[in-house]
Amino acid sequence: MPNYKLTYFNMRGRGEIIRYIFAYLNVKYEDHRIEQVDWPKIKSDLPFGKIPILEVDGLALHQSLAIARYLTKNTDLAGKTELEQCQVDGIVDTLDDFMSRFPWAEKKQEVKDQVFNELLTHDAPHLLQDLDTYLGGKEWFIGSSVTWADFYWEICSTTLLVFKPDLLDSHPTLMMLQKRVQAIPAIANWIQRRPQTKL
Repeated sequence: MPNYKLTYFNMRGRGEIIRYIFAYLNVKYEDHRIEQVDWPKIKSDLPFGKIPILEVDGLALHQSLAIARYLTKNTDLAGKTELEQCQVDGIVDTLDDFMSRFPWAEKKQEVKDQVFNELLTHDAPHLLQDLDTYLGGKEWFIGSSVTWADFYWEICSTTLLVFKPDLLDSHPTLMMLQKRVQAIPAIANWIQRRPQTKL
């Protein structure tokens, strides 16, 4: 088993999908959390100057979704067939496209609030409707068992609910999917144990 060290801020953010995968697959790793004040010191030493990074026996991998694909490869979390794997990637990329539109690092609070409000009020309903339709009456987004696309939905939606608590009120099936992920024993255990952070 390789030696894994995950470096990210003390928040869920872009590191959480990796932590969910490790929790579900019961893989040991070092969850190295850094504070914002230490970030400038570390930044210049990193590939592309961004985190999360996952060190695998000392080799630094970057980009959270690339790392997630690497960790789920050859597991059912990736999807059971190549077609399912493509569908999983499609849902993950759709969610990530949306999450990437938020100005997370914007310093001017009024600008940040305005864009957040616009995205959550005008754009989110279309995305949620599409996801709802895609899920239909199924238990999971793709195939007959949980995939990391379901994990990513739970993580993204939990973050968005911080900013708009009634976001899922008209989408009970999407809310049920979120709860279904949270009820998976390994994930429930991780949610209980992890440091409590706003995001």
